[in-house]
Amino acid sequence: MTPEEVGERLVALLTADTEEPGEVTAGVSGGGPGHERAVVDVPVARWWTAAGAALDPGALGCDFFDWLSAVDELDEGFTVVAHLWSSRRRHGVLLRARVPRANPVVETLTDLYPGAAWHERETHEMFGIGFERHPGLRPLLLPPEFEGNPLRKEFVLAARVAKPWPGAKEPGESEGGGPAKRAPMRPPGVPDPNDWGPRASAKEEA
Repeated sequence: MTPEEVGERLVALLTADTEEPGEVTAGVSGGGPGHERAVVDVPVARWWTAAGAALDPGALGCDFFDWLSAVDELDEGFTVVAHLWSSRRRHGVLLRARVPRANPVVETLTDLYPGAAWHERETHEMFGIGFERHPGLRPLLLPPEFEGNPLRKEFVLAARVAKPWPGAKEPGESEGGGPAKRAPMRPPGVPDPNDWGPRASAKEEA
């Protein structure tokens, strides 16, 4: 099946004879020939149902759970993404659902794909997204006393303020001085060193 056919098949399975609210749409991700994937967006209430339909041998037969993660969409919430693959038919699907920022919860896929447990624990830890019915959302990568969710865009990356970022210099900057460099752009989560951290404390004391 082509990526277009995979997406259309899953949409048809999820929209046939159902009265559940929410739109199901399909598209194709880029990546060039041989790397394209069907992308299916579903309401969060149909996340588990969609994964079950993709797993069904009589439908898409996606028997292999590849990975799951999330994307911080700021005011629009979070997009939870899972990649499912058919080891026999050699096609895959990217399943996506948007969860609200105020209450980011989605149903666990562990009863369909046991391999999802590790990925859901990591996503819970890094983004603060809950997975209903998960057997144990205990810490995976961070120490138990750690506070916050590091992959949320509002999370303050204190290390970027405390010491310079090792790596390439800004355009126009050289070891011997040279032309004045442009003001560096700070990614989300990195505060101005003059407003937060050691420099700010020194200014206040002065």
